[in-house]
Amino acid sequence: MSATPEPPAQWHRVLTLLADVSLFIGTREVWTQAATHRLGVAAVISGCYASILLCGVLALVVRRERSLARVDLCVLVTGVTLVLCAWVLYHRGSDEAVLTAQAARELAAGHGVYGNPWPWLFGRSGIALTPTVTGGYDFTYGYPPLAPLLTAPLLWLGHGGTPATAVSTGALVVGTVVLWRLLPVPWRSAATMACLGFAMLPMYGRLGYPAILAMALLVPVVVRWPRIGRGGRLGPAGVAQAACLGAACAAQQLPWFLTPFLLAGIYAVRRGELGARAAALVVLRICGAAATVWLLINTYFIVSEPGAWIEGVALPITQGAVLHGQGLVDVSLYLTNGSDRLDWYSHASLLLLGGLLAVFVLFVRRLGPAATVLPWLAFYLATRSQDGYYLMMTPLWLAAAVTAPLSEFAGAWQPRPRLLSGPHRRPVRIAAAVLLLAPALASAALAATGSPPLRMRVISVRAGAHTLSRLTLRVTNTDDDALTPHFTLTRGQGMYPYWSVLRGPATLAAQATATYELRPPEGTYALPHQGQRIRLRVFTASPQTLSSAYVTLPSARSGVRR
Repeated sequence: MSATPEPPAQWHRVLTLLADVSLFIGTREVWTQAATHRLGVAAVISGCYASILLCGVLALVVRRERSLARVDLCVLVTGVTLVLCAWVLYHRGSDEAVLTAQAARELAAGHGVYGNPWPWLFGRSGIALTPTVTGGYDFTYGYPPLAPLLTAPLLWLGHGGTPATAVSTGALVVGTVVLWRLLPVPWRSAATMACLGFAMLPMYGRLGYPAILAMALLVPVVVRWPRIGRGGRLGPAGVAQAACLGAACAAQQLPWFLTPFLLAGIYAVRRGELGARAAALVVLRICGAAATVWLLINTYFIVSEPGAWIEGVALPITQGAVLHGQGLVDVSLYLTNGSDRLDWYSHASLLLLGGLLAVFVLFVRRLGPAATVLPWLAFYLATRSQDGYYLMMTPLWLAAAVTAPLSEFAGAWQPRPRLLSGPHRRPVRIAAAVLLLAPALASAALAATGSPPLRMRVISVRAGAHTLSRLTLRVTNTDDDALTPHFTLTRGQGMYPYWSVLRGPATLAAQATATYELRPPEGTYALPHQGQRIRLRVFTASPQTLSSAYVTLPSARSGVRR
């Protein structure tokens, strides 16, 4: 008489159900759009609704683990179908997509990819500009070349950013399937939920972000990453993981920040197992395989346009884009009137990254499972602290949580100077960690507590019934350095294009006062609704500063001129 199979664990049922429920989010909006323009797509989405409902029932009632695994597969297929349906409807992409697609077109035509501005790409509705503190905008491609290389064969898909969105959406789907397959069976629905649920990462895929491609390539690297090089040999799987790491670094810059943590963790685990020399050889083999793949992808660009290539791949770090994001910079953007020490946000971010890496090495047995999360803490202090830097890498958090638990690091090597090994080691270790992170915190405090160097007062406004055409200001430079100001008005978050200076010095001397007459870039600026607050922002590049002030403009109803 055969034994009755064990029923699935209740937590497995709940996880499957949560993944199933996550597919509801954002689906109605896609269906509504499809019902207006693409009836066939709307019919497919309606079928997905039926699948979600049926999977919800089956997740709670099936009696065997194998049956629940099939439900997990059905949830995955449903999620992939919804992602593809959404891409069919929304595939124009963002500024990232149009830049990637244009880089692919230039590559296919035999032209240079890096250092060439393409301002005409940004005249379309919905394509955002990246303003810089120099008073201009960045119109060039600023990512490693893997995404344009993969986009070039798909240029037949259409104009704009469509080919690039196909690459990023396809990478998301493939990365999801790979993660789903590599995870233990009971955890697979978590991959569907993290990658395809909540309408979160699919949106970034449809926007054409190269970081999605990088994330997908990192998935096989991160799954069971502490086991890479076990026994002193990489083997085919380890070589493949190293190759994927190199390809990810050739797709976008975010993997550059994760790589040191993974290599440090692998070295610590292998040194605890094999000793220092063997561990170092393992890490060198990983670096060699990754560097080989990275060079293969970049070689054409290194040879054909070396200077432009170096500047292009370093652009997100060096471009001097204005403050933006959901991190500590919000203190200077929204809670105060600016700061004359904005550079210290960048210093704080780099110091925090270095401090976190040092703390990770010192306490790898405790912090090892967090290797895929720790690097992104540094971006919270950066001048560009957008939440996308965290969101797009969250599947890696899941992969590490499931396949790299604390037990994998139990025997890892940790450097233990005599000071950290004494009888009172716990408070000393805490003090060491605080000391390593203190420079970053001090730099962040310096940046956030800076004062705006420019004092501004509106002295006249030229406005019609609904628009503003001129703004005259009295500006005083309280700083000890001469500053070159660049003016704009903003409502809430985001930034309106820079205004033209019709009258006033290009550079305002230290402790000087001058009158500036400004004109909106389009000639007119729509007046706000009554009660809506407008903020005047002034950026300078050297040194990087921000000065802000709330201004009162005539309401749209008054039509007065002052």
